[in-house]
Amino acid sequence: MRRFLSWGLFLFLSASYCSLTLGAAPADPGEVLTLTLDEAVKRALDNSISLQKNLIDLSTREYSAQRLWSEIFPTINASGGLNYGTNLFTGDGFKADDRNLSYSVSAGLELSLNAGLPAVMKNIRLAWQAQLLKYEDAQKQLEISVAKSFYGLIADMEDLSLLEEMLKLAEQQLERNRLAFGNGLIAERVYLQSQLGVETAKYNLSTARANYANRMGVFLTSLGFGQDGSADANGGVKLEGHLTVTRIEEDPDALIREYLPKRPDIIEQRQTIERLENTKKQTVLSSRAPSVGLGATWSLGPPSAGRVKDDPVDTIRGSVTVRIPIDPWIPGTAKSQSIRTAGTEVDKARLDLKDREDAAASQIRSLTATLRNSWDSLEIARLRVKIAERTYELTEQGFRSGTVESLTLEEARNDLESARYQLLRGELAYQTTALDLAAALNVDWKTFTRSDR
Repeated sequence: MRRFLSWGLFLFLSASYCSLTLGAAPADPGEVLTLTLDEAVKRALDNSISLQKNLIDLSTREYSAQRLWSEIFPTINASGGLNYGTNLFTGDGFKADDRNLSYSVSAGLELSLNAGLPAVMKNIRLAWQAQLLKYEDAQKQLEISVAKSFYGLIADMEDLSLLEEMLKLAEQQLERNRLAFGNGLIAERVYLQSQLGVETAKYNLSTARANYANRMGVFLTSLGFGQDGSADANGGVKLEGHLTVTRIEEDPDALIREYLPKRPDIIEQRQTIERLENTKKQTVLSSRAPSVGLGATWSLGPPSAGRVKDDPVDTIRGSVTVRIPIDPWIPGTAKSQSIRTAGTEVDKARLDLKDREDAAASQIRSLTATLRNSWDSLEIARLRVKIAERTYELTEQGFRSGTVESLTLEEARNDLESARYQLLRGELAYQTTALDLAAALNVDWKTFTRSDR
């Protein structure tokens, strides 16, 4: 990839253009496009403006890193000119005479060498490696972000199904209460309460649908679809997937030992230390070591006393200059202080690395602990759902037999809805935490979302 990155940039931008022009919407307006998580991730990568900009920056860094010879390439210049000289107010005054015309042609080459050039070249390569790391990390973070949004929308879809079921149960209860009220078996207050339950269920469902449509629109836009690409009766996009979580038991210390050194921020900080060390070497060598300057000049023109028609005369001159600095060796001078400052920057960068390692280790421990504790909460939430479902069944049987009031049945239905909703949100939070752990370890987002774990 590094060798042929320029081709990679061309292909990436071409694929992005095709995705934007051809994949922005389903070909048939009446056809529903089914979108899986893998397809959503691929579309997000193809349509990410940020990734495209990162790839351009990476191509620029690579171009410089592969042409380190430019740092020692000499300065080359060429010049030419025509000169004309005559009196203006004195003597015979101004007159045109080709004998007063002269010309000059010259070419020069300058090369400056100092002991700090190797450190400069190393920093150029480090800048390329850092940009490559940034690009790869941006890809992984985008994939994880898309996975989070996708699972969030899947949870919203399941929540809509739950609300639709609750509305159906409320309407069934309203119909039974309508018949009972017509026969004089229940009071008007109970009948009105069941009507209120239906309208409340409709309101909750309508609000959830609006929120889902808004979030879906934002998500599809990030994938290259239009805002009107959300699924509807006439076509659009439909997400395909399920929110299924599996237990994750990981040893945080083992994860820290294996993955902490591979984290992009840790590698970046180590590269920063190396870059600052190179900068320190460059500063020391450039300031204190002797430098050599080489120069050569060739000129062509008429003799100094001749004119343009005279025979040309060329001259070549060469020079070698050795510069030996003195003041950087004297403590307290400006250049001596700059050397000292470069050393302190390295010390500060090492402290920053220690701080990042501690923060990263703490994050990994916190996420693994959250997953461990959240699984216990999910088990409790699943048990609550089972109890709520059985309670509603018994309450509904009692209501039909006349031993349970309508309000009690409604309370049981609300408890069932609450238990299912809390379980759904708990599973989503668990999946999100698993993705956060993948991001913290800098691993593929599928690592903690496989169905075979």
